Amino acid sequence: MHLYRSLLLITGLLTVHLAPAQFRSRAVRWSADGNATLSSTRNAIVRTDVRSGTETELVSVAQLTPTGSKTPVTVADFAFSSDSNTVLIFTNTARVWRYNTRGDYYVLTRKNADGSLGTLRQVGANQPSQSMLYAKLSPDGKRVAYVSKNNLFSEEIATRKTTQLTTDGTRRRINGTFDWAYEEEFGCRDGFRWSPDSKQLLYWQVDASKIRDFLMINNTDSIYSYTIPVEYPKVGESPSPARLGVVSATGGQTKWLAIPGDPAQHYLVRAEWFPSTKATGNELIIQQLNRKQNESTLYVCQPAKNTVTPIFKETDNAWIDIKARWNGDDPTGWEWTNGGNSFIWVSEKDGWRHIYQLSRDGKSQTLLTPGNYDMAEMERIDERSGGNGYVYFTASPDNATQRYLFRVPLNGSGKAERLSPANQAGTHGYEVSPNGQIAMHTFTNATTPPSRQWVSLPDHAPLRANAGARPTQARGKNIRFFTVTTSENVTLDGWMALPPAFDSTKRYPIVFQVYGEPAAVTTNDVFSAGNNDLFMGDMLKEGYIYAALDNRGTPALKGAAWRKSIYRQIGRMNIRDQALGAKALFARHAFIDTSRVAVWGWSGGGSTTLNLLFQYPGLYQTGIAVAAVANQLTYDNIYQERYMGLPQENREDFVAGSPITHAKGLKGNLLYIHGTGDDNVHYANAEMLLDELIKHNKLFQFIAYPNRSHGIYEGAGTRQHLSTMYTDFLKKNCPPGAR
Repeated sequence: MHLYRSLLLITGLLTVHLAPAQFRSRAVRWSADGNATLSSTRNAIVRTDVRSGTETELVSVAQLTPTGSKTPVTVADFAFSSDSNTVLIFTNTARVWRYNTRGDYYVLTRKNADGSLGTLRQVGANQPSQSMLYAKLSPDGKRVAYVSKNNLFSEEIATRKTTQLTTDGTRRRINGTFDWAYEEEFGCRDGFRWSPDSKQLLYWQVDASKIRDFLMINNTDSIYSYTIPVEYPKVGESPSPARLGVVSATGGQTKWLAIPGDPAQHYLVRAEWFPSTKATGNELIIQQLNRKQNESTLYVCQPAKNTVTPIFKETDNAWIDIKARWNGDDPTGWEWTNGGNSFIWVSEKDGWRHIYQLSRDGKSQTLLTPGNYDMAEMERIDERSGGNGYVYFTASPDNATQRYLFRVPLNGSGKAERLSPANQAGTHGYEVSPNGQIAMHTFTNATTPPSRQWVSLPDHAPLRANAGARPTQARGKNIRFFTVTTSENVTLDGWMALPPAFDSTKRYPIVFQVYGEPAAVTTNDVFSAGNNDLFMGDMLKEGYIYAALDNRGTPALKGAAWRKSIYRQIGRMNIRDQALGAKALFARHAFIDTSRVAVWGWSGGGSTTLNLLFQYPGLYQTGIAVAAVANQLTYDNIYQERYMGLPQENREDFVAGSPITHAKGLKGNLLYIHGTGDDNVHYANAEMLLDELIKHNKLFQFIAYPNRSHGIYEGAGTRQHLSTMYTDFLKKNCPPGAR
């Protein structure tokens, strides 16, 4: 349940598009020298010098227009070869589960050997339209590899000769990409890598043949209903076995790597080639997790010698997070330093999420970020001559709700240096250039709308006065950030947005937004804090207090013990923290009307809402739960086993934490909402919960959205209807206004 991403989709903060790994999915695509950005502008590809703003057209509209056509291809994304002469274009995209990763590709040769303009042609022209995924140019720019219908292909650009590298791909035997669970929970989508010498490809093969299908049913798109199968491993089911193979780019037999361990009880979450082949030939590095995800092993592999050597291992009493956690849900790439003789690694082994530099054999480890604080995300590794490079990262040692840019020397000789301005308290984001000298800086806090500006580093000086808006404070927003300590001596972060005409001598209804699981926090100091996009109108002006608390187990920058204390406790510890936090808040503020308390959440937040309403019926009178996991035994194995263990060993924890177990406790007003086409949190959760509520003669309201997915946004009028239902129910059962 990678619910953080789901929440972003819900609130409109994430566009439903994800380009292949070669096409960098972050906000800025840099030129190789780090002084300019590349973008698709006015149907051309343009280079923009960051300091001057000067635009240079690299690929014209005419070059992007196929022979015989009057219109250019629409550029969804693009990638240049290392010599910049070949351009790979991604177009005509289609959605796969959550993101537009499937589509068509064109390759453009900008100039021929004789200096004449090259041609644009379609890659994989014999493949079905919109069937290709993750196409990538080889490092030498002479080939393109791609996946189509779960098989891997290699195409020579000059001759157009295509070689099918795998032939056994089916819906359940997946080459070069991943199944639903790997994609959703590990961020693994692009499943193949070119070797540095362009002669070989490493690829994943996932065998989902033993994974049972969950059948979603479509009742609306034809007179006779039909089922939509999703290979979906429920918690307690063994994972899809995965293996890694190496094949020649010109075809031939695959060499399968002899990685230790039962593939049906392990995950292969990362794999990359070493960057250089000069010293030792083509070598690979692989990260393997055991099924419980509390043991991580790194292996170095030499395919030519068929050797697999473990070089680094760590264990945890709860779970080990992978790169996707601190890299924007993208596990691809390896952070090499010293020409591949060392690499950057992130670990929580000392109780904090720290950055280390490891030698390529794993024997030498240098802690780069000592101290009692967590790194949030790594932004850039800037290697400079003389060994004086830096690692740039975001963190917030003093306030877990905020983010700032820091850097530390790669040689491990210095402490973290803060680069974000001291006079801008809030949440800073960065896209740091490859040379470490420029960054796109974004800034927001609870009263400041997001703004962005180009800055130089390390001085953080604006580069151009007119290049990006300066932060301006919103007027009239009354929001307070606070901490509250529960009766169990747990201190929680929170915010509370108050009505604009707030009168502390009166009593107001309060609405809590909750999440509460290990995938997301709700109390970050950002402009969206205090805003409720599902409410039609302005709920603060209507006379509501809107609030959020973050319990133990949420991924706040408070140390590993905070985050991992929820292990085997989802549905219990987080629920108790939320309820006791609310009680402490009520005791502090007499202006909160405790007879008008509502709570709502989506996905993991929906589960938290149900549990709060069922387990603490005297505290919360009204709840709105959207797309909730009502029964933890229905969810996928990767997420649920990571945080809860194996039901074969501790089934009682899954049962005790499931809302369905406590449904008989409902006394207040419940609105439950679910999409019947939800491939993430299956609609079966809704019917199981409804059945239990009916059994105990509990009254509730329920709405099912036909064929809508986890985000419930597809179809005409859907979001307006959802907002109308939400607002009407809240107003009727938790009336607004001061009393």
